[in-house]
Amino acid sequence: MLAKHAGVARHAYNWGLWLTRNILQHNQNHPDSKIKFPTAIDLHKLLVAMVKPKNCWYYEVSKSAPQFALRYLSLLLETLLH
Repeated sequence: MLAKHAGVARHAYNWGLWLTRNILQHNQNHPDSKIKFPTAIDLHKLLVAMVKPKNCWYYEVSKSAPQFALRYLSLLLETLLH
């Protein structure tokens, strides 16, 4: 069960990193039409809407696993970008 939680956390973190990198790249290439940088809560809402329905194994673990992974990612990006 621990491995499943770690796998979901890793997947959520990597998905969040992919999304935020795309947003940063878009904002660099299009400074006149910047996309708002998502918070950890925004990332989790997007994950629930976009990723979770396509990956049934997300439902086998606690919702805290992806939430904490995205929170950690958000804190890390915040420190790097400021």
